[in-house]
This record gives sequence, C-alpha cells and structure tokens, in this order.
Amino acid sequence: MRDTINVGDADIPDAKLQKMVKRAEVTLELELGREIDYADCTEAEKEFITLLAAIYAICYLTGGSAVGLSFSVGDQDVSATEKAPPLGVLQQELERILSGLKQPVVGSA
Repeated sequence: MRDTINVGDADIPDAKLQKMVKRAEVTLELELGREIDYADCTEAEKEFITLLAAIYAICYLTGGSAVGLSFSVGDQDVSATEKAPPLGVLQQELERILSGLKQPVVGSA
C-alpha cells in the first residue's frame, strides 16, 4: 500500500497501516455483504482494499478523517503527500472497482 501513495515506514507506522487495511477490508465486507480475507481474495478485492487504505493514509497524513467511503481532508501537508496521487483519482478508481464487484452474477438454476 505504501507504494500507492509513495510514503515510507517513517511516515506511517506499520501498526497504523495494518489498522487502515483492516478498516478497508471491513468496509468492503459491508458493501458486498460477505466475508473478505485480504490475504486470500480476488485481485479486484485486494485492489479495492489497497486503494481505500491509501485514502485512509492520505487522510491520516493530512489531518483529515475517513469513515467508510466518506472522506474529509483539510490542509494538505506537502512534505508528507507531495508524491501521493490526487485523492479524487484514488476515489474514482475505488468507486469503479466497487461497481464491478457489485455486478450481479448471471447463472442458470
């Protein structure tokens, strides 16, 4: 996840990062109505969790807040986020992936 927003170990402690990944995993579970295991999930699910955790990390670095899929970011700390992609780009990609994950599966009975 660190490479998604170009931050190092010194910017966000590992324990904090793991909590962000877990929160993102739980959010996806709530959105899809099923259990997700980040260590054993589809590539699309893993990408969603990674992107959402990256958004949480940007919020953490900038003093913003995030709950579920709602984000609030105040003044950005340029030194910590200067290499991070724009939050809007991450959010658009997140919504695109979630839309694909929510597509109904058509099968025969």
